[in-house]
Amino acid sequence: MTLKAGQRVVLAADTRLTDSDEVAGVVVGGTGGTVEHVVDHQDESDDVREYERLKSLLDAFGRDMPTETRRQLEEKVASLESAWNAFQERAPRVSVRVRFDNGFILDGAQEDVFVPA
Repeated sequence: MTLKAGQRVVLAADTRLTDSDEVAGVVVGGTGGTVEHVVDHQDESDDVREYERLKSLLDAFGRDMPTETRRQLEEKVASLESAWNAFQERAPRVSVRVRFDNGFILDGAQEDVFVPA
């Protein structure tokens, strides 16, 4: 699911508030609010970016390359494939800032604890 700024959401998981003495221990599951900000945390390593670059090059121009050049490029892509597979297995982390109807703001929360309202 991809949330967008301005979208109405409901907190789908019970979340215990603990930062303020006034609301410590309060559970706010089911509370509705509006997404104010969405942050996509991409933590690509240099190996992942290099894999993407070289794989794109190989896919686009590989059949027109000299045999030895293509073989070297294929070997380099294969050596980076484990980093690429590990990156693909990790779901991209998306955090959101939501202003609830009751005035509370939850910032840096995982996107998957909300459902569209």
